Amino acid sequence: MKTIGIVAHSVEGASLCYLTACHEGGKRLGIHMHPTIVMSSVPMALSMPGWESNNYAAVARNLTQGIQLVADAGADFFVCPDNTAHIVLEKIAQDLPIPGLHIAEVVCREIAQGGWKHIGLLGTEWTMTGPVYAQALEKRGLTCSIPEASMREKLHAAIFFELCQGVFKPETVRLFVQAISDLKHRGAECVILGCTEIPLIIPRENSPLPVLDTTRLVARYAVAEAILEQPLAVKSGWLAEP
Repeated sequence: MKTIGIVAHSVEGASLCYLTACHEGGKRLGIHMHPTIVMSSVPMALSMPGWESNNYAAVARNLTQGIQLVADAGADFFVCPDNTAHIVLEKIAQDLPIPGLHIAEVVCREIAQGGWKHIGLLGTEWTMTGPVYAQALEKRGLTCSIPEASMREKLHAAIFFELCQGVFKPETVRLFVQAISDLKHRGAECVILGCTEIPLIIPRENSPLPVLDTTRLVARYAVAEAILEQPLAVKSGWLAEP
């Protein structure tokens, strides 16, 4: 089996990704068994000034360090359970020491299986208004809706000052449920939980729409890739579909 590298950016989402990968391994391979996993965790605080000033080069240095750490520890490929980080990862993928499993590509595979055409997206302000999902969905002919500006501001603040800190308030759950409901009323058929902490408060049971849980999806796909016997297929620094 191949070794998975988990490159943490935000702590809560990365922890959920690790647990999911271990549990998925047990389901596929038997109790207590999973692919070997190595993990790095360069503090996200080091990257926040770069995010806030659009200095992607500063963010890239920290992400690259995290990827180099898992590569040095023997990882064959990496996953970064952080949707916003992919804005920068897309720019540097071909210069990294090992290939990555792209979180948006994983989500789009699930969308294709579900047959949805109009997709809702939640996440940080940078994810909701940024290029990663907009481009991934557009090239597949899919429509993407995001919350209005006032709602985006509330969601962004809740992610960084609550969810990323392991703080889960009932009123914040209601806020995210309302955001999903608003997207449903605008025609969305499903919703991407495009911040890896959102699944901690929005399971499928309380969502007005079917959810695409980016954290658990990228972990499960990573395990599937790791147990494949054939060599990794790589295109432009990313794992390609086998």
